[in-house]
Amino acid sequence: MTRDEQEAILAIALMAAFADGRKTDVERDEVRRIVEALAAAGEPNLPALYQQVLLGSVTPASAAARLGAPELRRLAYEMAVGVCDADGARGDAERRFLAGLQQSLALDPVDAGALADRADALAEAPLSLPLPVDLEAPRGSPPAAVPNAVAPDASPAPAPAGPMLRSSSLTERELDDLITHAAILNGALELLPESVSTMAIIPLQMKLVYRIGKAYGYELDSGHVRDFLATAGVGLTSQYLEQAATRLVGGLLRSVGGRLLGGLGRQAASSAMSFASTWALGQVARRYYAGGRTLDAAALRTAFSGLLEEARTMQSRLMPQIEARAKTLDAQQVLRAIGG
Repeated sequence: MTRDEQEAILAIALMAAFADGRKTDVERDEVRRIVEALAAAGEPNLPALYQQVLLGSVTPASAAARLGAPELRRLAYEMAVGVCDADGARGDAERRFLAGLQQSLALDPVDAGALADRADALAEAPLSLPLPVDLEAPRGSPPAAVPNAVAPDASPAPAPAGPMLRSSSLTERELDDLITHAAILNGALELLPESVSTMAIIPLQMKLVYRIGKAYGYELDSGHVRDFLATAGVGLTSQYLEQAATRLVGGLLRSVGGRLLGGLGRQAASSAMSFASTWALGQVARRYYAGGRTLDAAALRTAFSGLLEEARTMQSRLMPQIEARAKTLDAQQVLRAIGG
C-alpha cells in the first residue's frame, strides 16, 4: 500500500467522522489530536489532510479515484462504516454519505450492504446478550491467575466504599478478573490482521460497563452506557478512528493472499491502546457504580486518565497473555457472538 493510498483511505475515514454534521468542538479536538499524534509518529501529511477534509477540498469521489485495487476500495468503505457506527447505528446523513461513497468506490451494492448490516448489528446488539464463556476468560486458566502470574506485585484496584455487589454470580475479585480478561480480549483483537476486528472493541467495552452496572444493581441501556463512556473521556468515534488509523498507517492490514503489509510496531501500539482503555474504563465504571453513581464528570475523567497510566504498565506485563489470546481468536466468530 502506497502513502498516497493510505492518505486516500484516511481522508475517507475523516470524512466519515464528520458525516453526521453533529460533531461537537470536543469531538473535533479529539480527532485533531489523533491526527497530530499520528503526524508526530512519522506521518507528516496528515494535518494537511485534516484541513483539506474540513475545507471540503477533498471529496469521497476524489479520494476514491486514488484507490485502484478492489481490496483497498473495500477497506476504505469498511473503515468508513466503522467510523459512522462507532457511536451507535448511523443516522440519515451518515447513510447518505455511505451510499454516495459506495458508488464512488464502485463497490458491489450487495457486498457493501452486507458489511453495513453487520456493523449495524454490532451497534444495536442488546447489551444483555451473553457472550460465550470462552470470550470472557481463556480456557483452562483460573480467573485470578492471569494478572498475578505475570505481575506478582500487581494487585486489583480496590473497590471503593459504597453499595455492595448485588449480583450473586460475581464477587469483587471475580469482577476485577472480568475487567482484566475483557482488556486482554480487546488487546488480542487488535493483534489480528483483519481490520474488522477493530469493530468489536467498542461493543465489548459497552458490554463490560453493562455487566459492571448490573453487578451493583443498575439496569443500563445502550444510551446510558454510551453517555458514560463519553463522560469518562472515551470518545467513541475518535477511539475507533485512532485504532483503525494506527493499524492502517503502520501497514498492519491483510492484503491479497493473507500477506501482512508491514511490521508489528504499530499493531502492538494499537493493542496497547485497546487494552489500556478497556481496563481503565472497567475500573472507573466499577468505582462509579459501587459509589452509587455520585462521581461527577470531572471526577470520572480524572479517574479514567489516572487509570490509563496504570493500565499501560499492566499491559506490558500481560503482553504474553494477550499474544496467546490472539492465537485462539477468530475475528468473524467474535463479531457474530457480539451481534447475536
